[in-house]
Amino acid sequence: MIGEHTDYNDGFALPIALPQVVTCTAEPTSDGLVRVSSRQHPGEEIRVPIAGLADAAVTGWARYPLGVVHEYAARGHALPGVALRLDGAVPVGAGLSSSAAVECSVAIAVRDLFAPAVADADLIDIGRAAENSYVGAATGTLDQSASVLCTAGHALFLDFGRGEHAQVPFDLTATGLELLVVDTNTPHQLVDGGYGQRRRECEQAAAALRVGSLRAITEPAAVERIADPVLRRRARHIVSENARVLAVVEMLRGGGDPRAIGPILAAGHASLRDDFEISTPQLDAAVDAATAAGAYGARMVGGGFGGSIIALTDTERTPLVVEAIEKRFRAADFAAPRTFVAVPSAGARRIG
Repeated sequence: MIGEHTDYNDGFALPIALPQVVTCTAEPTSDGLVRVSSRQHPGEEIRVPIAGLADAAVTGWARYPLGVVHEYAARGHALPGVALRLDGAVPVGAGLSSSAAVECSVAIAVRDLFAPAVADADLIDIGRAAENSYVGAATGTLDQSASVLCTAGHALFLDFGRGEHAQVPFDLTATGLELLVVDTNTPHQLVDGGYGQRRRECEQAAAALRVGSLRAITEPAAVERIADPVLRRRARHIVSENARVLAVVEMLRGGGDPRAIGPILAAGHASLRDDFEISTPQLDAAVDAATAAGAYGARMVGGGFGGSIIALTDTERTPLVVEAIEKRFRAADFAAPRTFVAVPSAGARRIG
């Protein structure tokens, strides 16, 4: 919901889990192979020897589940072989953590079969390591933490610097509000260079301020000491985004009117657009159209360079907001967006 690119800066974030899920059916085998198939890729089965996962020349969707199995093996867990069957409803490339959903569903399935003593914190790290080392995306642990730790009816307050989390009640229906998700149908890939570049720039900004991470900076004026204008903008986003997360958490815990979150969402989008420079014309158009149609606030979500936005609206106004966004996209000759309402849901778990 808020807190973008703060995870690898030891900052704060406030995600929710969506009701859309990825399921993984796992069956133990004894042939030393990982077999991966997916309902979304009919007729395709990837087979890789567990002993050869490190050097497997596999690309695309299968690299995520294979990376998780590789991490288990690399950490010393005995895996005689496993067949994995995936099925998913999380939009791919929409900035809605589809890769983390795959990683965490596979991680739980493999844990249940071969490594029942693995803790949730290790599941999160296995997913992160698979994405970093095996897939090649320099992400933090935000998405995996949300996938594993979220509970229904709550937002998840994450403090990455301290490694702590807390559940924050988040029920919009009681106040006549909805959180609309708009997939702009402009897929992004975090293995592309932009995400990693932003991470390096944040590290350089922290070094310029002589701190271990930008979490250590709490005064906005401090970032003005950075000489490089690009690094200064990157740091300004992280510092202000941390403050926005804390403001939303305080508001929700204090029982304030959730409508007041709207301007904070809007400020977050402006920061991601202007200081972090990861928005797109489609994301900006969706945010602008939603706001003009009466949403209390809207912002892009995810790693950026495509994906989705969220908009906080009155329930009865949601159809008007959707109509306004669709009209704006048609006028701009953009691909048709996809929309649905976000309901804070439970995270990854065994279902059978």
